[in-house]
Formats: sequence, structure tokens, C-alpha cells
Amino acid sequence: MPKMKTKRGAAKRFTIRSGGTIKRGQAFKRHILTKKTTKNKRQLRGTALVHDADVKSVRAMLPYA
Repeated sequence: MPKMKTKRGAAKRFTIRSGGTIKRGQAFKRHILTKKTTKNKRQLRGTALVHDADVKSVRAMLPYA
């Protein structure tokens, strides 16, 4: 049986941490920033965790991670 392929778009967006949780980047931070408040943009900094409801589908896209 051939090897399973990793979805390359998912591999660039998600990293699996040592504890098994999946790290993702924050959305809504790329463009149209002028109408967003400074507080809103500040709170979008950094990374976040993938929600529990989405973990199964992300793991399916990253079979060897």
C-alpha cells in the first residue's frame, strides 16, 4: 500500500505540539486593518489552538505529524 500524502496547505498552517494539541495562526490579521480597532488587532497577535471540534479533520490532513 502506498504512503499517505500530507495536505501541504495544512502542513504550512498547523503544527502539532509535544502534548498533542494543534497550534494555528490567527485569522483576520492580513488586510483591511484600517477599520479594525487597535485593541482588536492587538488581541489577534500570536497563535491560538485548534478547536476540539476541528482536531479530527486537521489530524486527517496531517497523517505523519
